[in-house]
Amino acid sequence: MAIDPRLRALARRLIELSASLTGTTIGVATREPAVALSFDDGPDPEWTPRFAELLEAHGARGTFFLVGKSAAAHPELLERLAEGGHALANHTWDHPSLPTLRGRYRRTQLRWCRQALGRHDSGLFRPPYGHQTLLSQLDATLLGYRVVTWNAIAEDWLADPPEQLVARVERRLGPGSIVLFHDRLYTTIDPAFSDRTPTLEAVEMLLARHAGRYRFVTVPELLRLGPARKWHHYQRPDLDWLHRLS
Repeated sequence: MAIDPRLRALARRLIELSASLTGTTIGVATREPAVALSFDDGPDPEWTPRFAELLEAHGARGTFFLVGKSAAAHPELLERLAEGGHALANHTWDHPSLPTLRGRYRRTQLRWCRQALGRHDSGLFRPPYGHQTLLSQLDATLLGYRVVTWNAIAEDWLADPPEQLVARVERRLGPGSIVLFHDRLYTTIDPAFSDRTPTLEAVEMLLARHAGRYRFVTVPELLRLGPARKWHHYQRPDLDWLHRLS
């Protein structure tokens, strides 16, 4: 039996309304030709400066969602990113899948990372692996964070060539997009995937290809260009996959 198009439209509208109230930021509604490139899992003394230098060479700025334990070990990298005009954001203390933790320890993970970021904390948070429940999102909100995920993703945690990474991003790229890359892999199923060269080349390719079309700004800058686009981002972990990580 076919569903009445009016009921389908109503259901869609109700979902959109609920997302505007309780959803996660995935982008910005704007006509401005601006895109935010974001990078998870750093900082890393080898790779993070190379990504920052690449962005700056193209007049771009990025948003780095940092793991607090690494940030505390490399405070000089936080200063380097901040001096380059990049935004720094919370990605927990040591990158757990938050739905696997009790609420008190989830909040502790965010607080420890906040302390590591110090004055550089932008007030943005991204859950590791994208794993999130309504309760874990609420924990971040109660601590004063805006939860930010993405609407375009490179899937750069495998050994795919840069052309393939760019193609994935370009399928969803548009004004107000938030793009996910990784300047480091805090955990991986294969140590060989830790090489960030393909991602670095993909970012360079994307910046060069779209230099005349988009401005590449930080997420905080993007959020000033229009209202946040929100959607329900709830993803539970695959425990077997988590156990394979190292």
